[in-house]
Amino acid sequence: MKALCWHGKKDIRYDTVPDPRIEQPGDAIVKVSACAICGSDLHLYDGFMPGMKSGDIMGHEFMGEVVEVGPATRNLKVGDRVVVPFTIACGGCEQCQRGNYSVCERTNRNKDLAEKAFGHSTAGLFGYTHLTGGYAGGQAEYVRVPHADTTHIKVPQGLTDEQVLFLGDILPTGWQAAVQCNIQPTDTVAIWGAGPVGQMAVRSAQLLGARQVVVIDRVSERLAMAAATGAITIDFEQESVVERLRELTSGKGPEKCIDAVGLESHAARSLDAMYDRAKQAVMLESDRPHVLREMIYVCRPAGTLSIPGVYGGLIDKLPFGASMNKGLTWRMGQTHVQRWSDELLGRIAEGQIDPSFVITHSEALEDGPDMYEIFRDKEDGCIKVVLKP
Repeated sequence: MKALCWHGKKDIRYDTVPDPRIEQPGDAIVKVSACAICGSDLHLYDGFMPGMKSGDIMGHEFMGEVVEVGPATRNLKVGDRVVVPFTIACGGCEQCQRGNYSVCERTNRNKDLAEKAFGHSTAGLFGYTHLTGGYAGGQAEYVRVPHADTTHIKVPQGLTDEQVLFLGDILPTGWQAAVQCNIQPTDTVAIWGAGPVGQMAVRSAQLLGARQVVVIDRVSERLAMAAATGAITIDFEQESVVERLRELTSGKGPEKCIDAVGLESHAARSLDAMYDRAKQAVMLESDRPHVLREMIYVCRPAGTLSIPGVYGGLIDKLPFGASMNKGLTWRMGQTHVQRWSDELLGRIAEGQIDPSFVITHSEALEDGPDMYEIFRDKEDGCIKVVLKP
């Protein structure tokens, strides 16, 4: 089959690789009908995440049709149309029983490696380094889905691929980021990053009743997309984020702050951003935490920081004393996709949200290597790429 494979920093290739096969009784094989490039994939593309090996198949946001099931698979049959969450969940361990699917205790087949890096293992993830199991990803013609009974979302008739594809990652990620904020009707929610996750967080915060939603970015197309829903936008290259947020909140600061950027944050004319770039260049710091520093500074005392943006390693010069003294609550983590699936699928079916709004480019899988570069460099108005095998 054909797949997009990682061969090093900024080196994604359209390769011929062996077809997946049933390896465990609970597996299923899915023929991919649509997949997407995620902002988290760019952390792999840019070489910031450890644990990748040459030839690894990329992608963790995908869907398709079941074409084969293992003998122990009970909840799926050949012909079922499914979205596959990026979090592989057994459904039976203590964490899964609590709804904490992204830290499933059983699905990371490289558990020992993860424990050395993180202290404890997290769940297995598709297409996302050997620290999370080294599972082949979904930017391919076919994918093996382990623990298939609990690692799928069945798609009802009448919904298109484009409407449901993002149930596998960015929609529940933006939703969880907003839910973690415990949004109140009087709240200002400030969201750093107007990429795909940020866009979903905007709409989630609005659905959950925020008084006003403010979005910080520098890409005009992204800011326009957020503004179309009624969000207030700040171009951080044109005005001061700190001063504008003070103005919008009568000097008090936003109650809830969401980091939808992660480890590759940028800043305009900022000393701390230059510091991070220099330390990163000589491998003394792996992640750039400008957004985290700014959120700590501007957030209203006793407020909440919600962090769906991915971080991979070490950060420096974080004003933790300010966070402690202001009494800020931090909530973060990979998304517990299956926790939100039923509710979000229902909202899509009822027309409350149509996640396809974020798609700007739909291309063939073979065009994937070029689309990685276009997506990374935000060329051609690119906000979200869908690929079709």
